[in-house]
Amino acid sequence: MNLKKLLQTHLTFIARDRDPYLATGGHFFVQQYIKEQFEQSGSVEIHTFEVNGKVGKNLILNLPGRSRHQNLPPILIAAHYDAVPGTPGADDNATGVAVLLELARMFATQPIKYPLQLVAFDMEEYGLLGSADYAAKLKQEKRSLRLMMSLEMLGYCDATPGSQNYPSPLERFYPNRGDFIALIGNLRTLPDLINLSRSIRQSGTPSEWLPVPNRGLIVRDTRRSDHAPFWDAGYPAIMVTDTANMRNPHYHKPSDTIATLNLDFLTGVCQGLERGIRKL
Repeated sequence: MNLKKLLQTHLTFIARDRDPYLATGGHFFVQQYIKEQFEQSGSVEIHTFEVNGKVGKNLILNLPGRSRHQNLPPILIAAHYDAVPGTPGADDNATGVAVLLELARMFATQPIKYPLQLVAFDMEEYGLLGSADYAAKLKQEKRSLRLMMSLEMLGYCDATPGSQNYPSPLERFYPNRGDFIALIGNLRTLPDLINLSRSIRQSGTPSEWLPVPNRGLIVRDTRRSDHAPFWDAGYPAIMVTDTANMRNPHYHKPSDTIATLNLDFLTGVCQGLERGIRKL
């Protein structure tokens, strides 16, 4: 099965009501689907956290690197699997999870230099709760990361002029067509932003990158995903995104369905990320 079909298959399982409070059946179904997919590549670690009596679950797959040099810090690649109530969350964030699952399969088959930690975060929509708890745990244990990448909405594309919006003053520096994938990182990730963006472009998908100072506090829209707690904890972290509501009119709506996505664009993003991560 080709990559586009594999991604589409994942989307059909993940895109459904899956709020952890109001759609517990869908939430549990998606949780189990991710776990089963991860288990094809290795054993799955479950990191639990509690918020107001509700237990959240982050699902973690650890893959060894192929480097002979021991103790290299891992690259953490993550996507949140919950969705806001009342939406199937196809772009937000079934696309991120689908790409996460395919990267797990690719890197399990052909490892890269660095060890990898692939994480499906829970309860992002309630304030980045799963990622905040996990970033705090890594910080407390004094564990280092080569890089953290948050896959946040990867499948909506619109090449119409004027389809792309920005928080001011970024509109002066970036294209007004929403047909690219954006990489947003803290200043420590600047070389990685450049190299990953180049790899994505070489695979045929337009890409733009933005380094942000001061943990993104100047332009707060840059903090709206699971990379933000890692910025706050001092880790090098990047968000990969189609820019959410600055492009996608279906953001957080019942209309965020698979039919609105561009699966060729999503496939290109996945191929570009694989290519770029292999070069890190």
